[in-house]
Amino acid sequence: MRASAVLGGATVATSVRLSALGQATTALGDRDADAVAQDESYWREVRRAFVLDPALINLNNGNSSPSPLVVHEVFKRYLDETNRLPVHYRTLLEQRFDAVRQQVAAEFGCDPGELALTRNATEALHVAQYGIDLRAGDEVVTTDQDYPRMLWLWDQRARREGIIIRRVQFPVPAGSGELVQRFEQAITPRTRVLHFCHLTNVTGQLFPVRDLARLARERGIITIVDGAQAVGHFPFAIRDLECDLYGTSLHKWLMAPHGTGFLYVRRDRVERLWPLYAALDSLRGDIHKFEEIGTHPAAARAAIPEALAFHRTVGAARKAARLRYLTRRWADALAGHPRVRLLTNLDQGEGWGLATFAIEGVNAATLVPQLLEKHGIVISAAVSQRLPGPVFDFSGLRVTPGIYTTVEEIARFVAAVRELL
Repeated sequence: MRASAVLGGATVATSVRLSALGQATTALGDRDADAVAQDESYWREVRRAFVLDPALINLNNGNSSPSPLVVHEVFKRYLDETNRLPVHYRTLLEQRFDAVRQQVAAEFGCDPGELALTRNATEALHVAQYGIDLRAGDEVVTTDQDYPRMLWLWDQRARREGIIIRRVQFPVPAGSGELVQRFEQAITPRTRVLHFCHLTNVTGQLFPVRDLARLARERGIITIVDGAQAVGHFPFAIRDLECDLYGTSLHKWLMAPHGTGFLYVRRDRVERLWPLYAALDSLRGDIHKFEEIGTHPAAARAAIPEALAFHRTVGAARKAARLRYLTRRWADALAGHPRVRLLTNLDQGEGWGLATFAIEGVNAATLVPQLLEKHGIVISAAVSQRLPGPVFDFSGLRVTPGIYTTVEEIARFVAAVRELL
């Protein structure tokens, strides 16, 4: 009775906190998502769902987004209650994880038996990268713009096991056909894995995942996709991508607490993929084997349903349209300047809330502290990796607004950049 009352309070809090936003969303009726994207009264209601720092403008949501208050309050409540008697209340929360798994799988388009809950994209993708059997001389084809932590792992396997890593280079932005062609040219008879981003973290380059997955499957090659910047950002179903493995974080665009993510493992690969941490042999064909990580905080994972509820209330299509609208406002405002070059394709269906621009003759990393100190703008630099003989070198500012970002904040950012120019 006591445990039920304590841990059940989250559902009540969710319904109360989401009621005002839910009413505002219902009032939108069947309006087109692109039209709603420009309805500032609605997005002011969305902003009220967050507790934000009024002194700063966060344009680095691609790193971490604040959770809506409804999510954060539930997360804190679970932390407080589990701290009173950890072994008991943590166990009660862990009993909910299969239900959490079902909700996440339903939202992002896969079977619950193919989805393991993880603490972030790094953990999910490291399970995928380390779990594949490779021998000396086997080749992995990735890109020079994949996330550093994942590239470090491949480099470590190369040093330890003698596998060969091929990093595809590509211009920014690049077309889908060109990306497929570059991967196809990099494949050899020794290629065993293709590893690439769904949406790159540096410039928001969208990859043709299904085309690459089909290319790989025809040759018996495994595909690993880094979806850290895609899940919760724009609508898609993982099953439609046809990849073998897909890892992501949920603290970015889904706005769940830190310490949440998932790994998708295509059903026919579950048994063949080794877990990162040892698991019983009886779990060989069970998705749960990838969650055998020992004692860990349960509160963050248990709060994922609240983040999903918020995501559904606003709507995936409306979120994507709003992020695209905010991006187009700053990009169009700066596009006419002769020293500004956009490194992201913002055509419909190609760009949303992550875009990067370069300023001719300027190392973007030097602008990050200036924007913070003088204008209160939090942003990140996107710089190409210094590999031997880089063909496509760039240095830009990566702009990632949130759905709570206002057009006034975008205007302040544009004015700040113009002043720097």
